[in-house]
Amino acid sequence: MTEAEQQALVKAKAIQGQGLDYLRKILLAPVYDVAVETALTPLTKLSSRLSNQIFLKREDQQPVHSFKLRGAYNKLVNLSEQQCLHGVIAASAGNHAQGLALAAHKLGIKATIVMPITTPDIKVDNVRRYGADVRLVGKSFNEAQQASMEYAEAENKTIIHPFDDVDVIAGQGTVAKELLQQHPHTDVVFIPVGGGGLLAGMAVYLKQLNPKIKVIGVEAEDSACLKAALAAGKPVDLAQVGLFADGVAVKRIGEHTFDLIQHYCDDVITVSTDEICTSIKDIFEQTRVISEPAGALSLAGLQKYCQTSEGDESLVAILSGANMNFHTLRYISERCELGEQKEAVLAVKIPEEKGSFRKFCHALAGRVITEFNYRYADTSAVLPEIQQANIFVGVRLSSELNDRDKLTQSLQEQAYKITDFTENELAKLHVRYMIGGKNSLSAQERIFRFQFPEYPGALEKFLDTLGEHYNITLFHYRNHGAAFGQVLAGFEVKDRDDSDFFAHLKALDYEWQEETSNEAYRAFLT
Repeated sequence: MTEAEQQALVKAKAIQGQGLDYLRKILLAPVYDVAVETALTPLTKLSSRLSNQIFLKREDQQPVHSFKLRGAYNKLVNLSEQQCLHGVIAASAGNHAQGLALAAHKLGIKATIVMPITTPDIKVDNVRRYGADVRLVGKSFNEAQQASMEYAEAENKTIIHPFDDVDVIAGQGTVAKELLQQHPHTDVVFIPVGGGGLLAGMAVYLKQLNPKIKVIGVEAEDSACLKAALAAGKPVDLAQVGLFADGVAVKRIGEHTFDLIQHYCDDVITVSTDEICTSIKDIFEQTRVISEPAGALSLAGLQKYCQTSEGDESLVAILSGANMNFHTLRYISERCELGEQKEAVLAVKIPEEKGSFRKFCHALAGRVITEFNYRYADTSAVLPEIQQANIFVGVRLSSELNDRDKLTQSLQEQAYKITDFTENELAKLHVRYMIGGKNSLSAQERIFRFQFPEYPGALEKFLDTLGEHYNITLFHYRNHGAAFGQVLAGFEVKDRDDSDFFAHLKALDYEWQEETSNEAYRAFLT
């Protein structure tokens, strides 16, 4: 046996020992002083559609509409008298803040929650309603977290970590205890992953009591810190995280949680924003509950699993929370048909002549057009026989297998030039709302997507840093109720200015990615 194998064996034995400790802590966790045992709801329509028995574990039924209450309370009841006297503190803009605030109120402990100034008022008000002291500091979670550490040291407060803590993990593990009591014959459990507290707590319990149960973690594709850690063999930082599923937008998996997950979790599935939106719709149609994006994550993973599984299994997804910002619903409604694969988004070239649109509609063979964007372009310098219009079109698909492929093949056989943008984020988020303008600066124009923090002065900072030095050639802003808005911006940048431009981008310190070579941009905006 090599030295590396010996070390791995020693670590495995240590984790097994820890597993027994966690099992005891989960069984003894007094979370029901404040939490409730949540329902296991059968999803009958989805079960029929996916040829499996599908259940939803309803953590939206907690007093704070999230499982986070369990871990926060279990941590607080294990504090010393001295720690309780000085109070607790945490940095959070989401469910951990509300869970900790209610748990502290129940136990008579003073709680301080540090939140970024970008936090929506509804979340701030909810935390204050539970009696916590809210301090709005910084423009990002990292700044709020740094401030919480400084307050903790200065005021001798105990920091309550949202996931990477033994007592927090054990508290979250009580979800698994209920699940086995409610449905002991479960085959596969799908659990959302942010920092890993819920997955670690549930996995360590389930696998020790019934090793045959398959435990699968589910991550958002743009926040897959567990997948990155598994590939590296240790926790690593993501360069950036997506913010749609903000409840799981974590850059680095926890140290304690990773060790347990690595040992007890069977697999990890990642899902797209569109797939999450589809699951939010499915949950609503079955339960009339509006899940938050992170809450629907596990059902999205379950549905992806069913695409390749043999069927006839008992599957459980954890609905981890339902603290939805109302303004996000518009965005979800737009995206869920794409997630259900009921709509194709295409760029199609048609002749720039009368009757072309009618002929194209006939070529769709009865399919419904959901969107049609077109702007006449001056083609006077082009030979009449090659004058073409470039249209952006959405087409509703049937439930027939591979209908999107059949549609594109049929159109190509009828001599239409097509580009499929159904999976193109830039096209779906920005370009579909911008059809109609082209410029003559394409050789010098650079296109970037930004995440703008939603606080006063964010646009002014952008303009001060970049607008004073470079001509802004394009600007499109969208916000769907998140703490960050999505911005597409174009700049006139000459080759000799490249290094200077990227230095200004670094000084701006907003999340960004370049999209100059994106086909959707080139098809409609250059």
